[in-house]
Amino acid sequence: MGQPDMSQILAQAQAMQARLQAAQQEILESVVEGQAGNGLVTATIDGTGRLTALSIKPEVVDPSDVETLQDLVLGAFGDAHDKLAKLAEEKMGPLSQGLDGLGGLF
Repeated sequence: MGQPDMSQILAQAQAMQARLQAAQQEILESVVEGQAGNGLVTATIDGTGRLTALSIKPEVVDPSDVETLQDLVLGAFGDAHDKLAKLAEEKMGPLSQGLDGLGGLF
C-alpha cells in the first residue's frame, strides 16, 4: 500500500476545517429556548450560553413560595443549556468523526 498523497490530505483537512468553522459560527449565532413548569418560565440563551431573555408567567409568582420560582428559573435555564449542547453535538459530532478519515493524521 502506497503513501497517501499529501496534497490530497491537506485539501481534505482544509475542507474539514472550513466546515468545522462554519458549524461553530452557526452555533454561536443560534438562540435556544428552555422551559420549566409547562412553560411557566422560559429562558432564552444565545450560542455562547448567555441568558438573553427570561419570561415568567404571573401565576407562578407567589411571594410566600419564592423557592418554587427559583427552581423553575434554574430548570428553564438548564433546559436551554441542554438544548444548546444538543445543537452543538448535532453540528459538531459528524465533523469530529470525519477527522478519522484524514489518512490517520488525527
